[in-house]
Amino acid sequence: MPILSTGPIENNAVSGVRPTQTVTVKLVKRDAVGGSAVSIQGYLLGATRILYVSEVINIAPNEVVTRDYFADLDAFEFIFTIGEATEEEIGISVWGKTSTGQLVNAHRVVTHEKLSSEV
Repeated sequence: MPILSTGPIENNAVSGVRPTQTVTVKLVKRDAVGGSAVSIQGYLLGATRILYVSEVINIAPNEVVTRDYFADLDAFEFIFTIGEATEEEIGISVWGKTSTGQLVNAHRVVTHEKLSSEV
């Protein structure tokens, strides 16, 4: 059961506004046979680590699932636990967005580039 993490993402305010207001998570099931479940946990990072997103998503074969989460926070982290599938069968990307929906390049994390395995 692979566990992937974005690692801590700083989102400090610039001129009173944080760059990322929402986070879009995209999940892709690349296998044509059998579905999979992915647990998504989002944490507010500060003096303590506080869980603020907890969702399990069932993904059908060849399905793409998109979820949007609140991210107007100083720092956050997302953890993904993949059940009954390998890392190669599930693609995960995390996209920070401004209040107008513009992508925040510094807050873009995709499986094959930056998501790290937690062991």
